[in-house]
Amino acid sequence: QVQLVESGGGLVQAGGSLRLSCVASRRTFNTAMGWFRQAPGKERDFVAAIRWSGSSTYYADSVKGRFTISGDNAKNTVYLQMNSLKPEDTAVYYCAGSYYSRTYYRSEGDFTSWGQGTQVTVSS
Repeated sequence: QVQLVESGGGLVQAGGSLRLSCVASRRTFNTAMGWFRQAPGKERDFVAAIRWSGSSTYYADSVKGRFTISGDNAKNTVYLQMNSLKPEDTAVYYCAGSYYSRTYYRSEGDFTSWGQGTQVTVSS
């Protein structure tokens, strides 16, 4: 079974930065990888995704200009650089992988496997 393992979460002050990493245990996600987040009492929301073919990237409007997704398909690794963090960015962040062929990757149904999540807390 493929495992996705996230790291890099933590506590940061508003305006600060964090970098999340996610490594897949084997090369299964040959189309895309991404990040979602879930705040307490809320649904899990899309944050960002990268499609390996062409290196297209997708972002939620709430993080455009502040977050950057990148990765290395050969290393089964995806990163999320988060800058100018806000208290509303506080959530558990989940890594996701896909072997579906999609035009866009923005919803949970576009992904096939999930990590356990890493907590990001932004203090005001």
